[in-house]
Amino acid sequence: MALFGKKDTLVGLDIGSRTIKVGEVEPSADGPILKKFGTLDISLDLVGEDGIKDPEGLGDSIRQLFKLYGVREQNVAVSVGGYSVIVKKITVNNMSEEELQETIHLEAEQYIPFDISDVNLDFQILGASDLNPNQMSVLLVAAKKDMINDYLNVLGIAGLNPCIIDVDAFALQNIYETNYDTGGDCVALIDIGATKTSLNILKGEDSVFMRDVSLGCGQINQKIAAQIDCTMEEAEDVKMNPDQDKIPSDDLREIESSVITDWTTEIRRALDFFYSTYPDDQIQKVALSGGGSKIKEFVKLLAVQTSSNVSIINPFERFIIDENRLDTSYLETMGPQAAICMGLSIRRVDDK
Repeated sequence: MALFGKKDTLVGLDIGSRTIKVGEVEPSADGPILKKFGTLDISLDLVGEDGIKDPEGLGDSIRQLFKLYGVREQNVAVSVGGYSVIVKKITVNNMSEEELQETIHLEAEQYIPFDISDVNLDFQILGASDLNPNQMSVLLVAAKKDMINDYLNVLGIAGLNPCIIDVDAFALQNIYETNYDTGGDCVALIDIGATKTSLNILKGEDSVFMRDVSLGCGQINQKIAAQIDCTMEEAEDVKMNPDQDKIPSDDLREIESSVITDWTTEIRRALDFFYSTYPDDQIQKVALSGGGSKIKEFVKLLAVQTSSNVSIINPFERFIIDENRLDTSYLETMGPQAAICMGLSIRRVDDK
């Protein structure tokens, strides 16, 4: 990705389908300093499950977000996810990074379900293969060019310089490792957003399994909208307002329960697939983030289903925060939804 400007620091910009978030961090000898963090709810017709629907409208909203929180830095890190992104751990014969750069398209073709000319490829050499000393493990990332171009277009409209395009699950891993000691444990990081859930399983500091599924809090809105025949915006208001009178509270609880049961079933299925690949490993911890992590019944159900200790990520845990400049109660409320944004904000120009 082309880089602009000479400064090392970047602003993290998380473009969700319901909310956009911005975070700005300054490194220091005592630890990362949180300079700015803010969110802006956006119209539901700007970003859909399949990607960006209204580039001009989204670009305007991003400009508005930066203005609202006084963010002047234009170099940004954003992330992508969903079915247009493929992340796979592959094994190739030992070679230099330069040699792999030349052959990666040939290596990738057998693993990528898209036409290889339709994707942007990147890779990270992980080290020697556990099974064969003549081979090495490589993390392969492929993202559809159309989607990447859509993001670049929107950032151009917003007047920003895209320096890094990351993957949601990697941003999640980045912020978790910044705030928590992983030890040698197996940890499942799960971010439940409005339309997408990202899963990243870490073994120590290595990502060994990654999956995105089209599940999220928007499903609750869809069921509310279907039951009382209202718009998705009205359904969101009904969901967020405990004193609303448009749908009986028992019905609302039933809708929520049916959706979170679907979530836990899908997550359990993904974990079973992980266990079939790594039968000797046991996931000790599940760390949740995203709007879905605020649903207490889901947290309890997931703990039972996974037989794991389930906690909610605080992405600001080890950050230095000036309480005179930042609203700590707002940060506490928004914390679970800030994980990916904060994982992006600690990236630096030129890091891998």
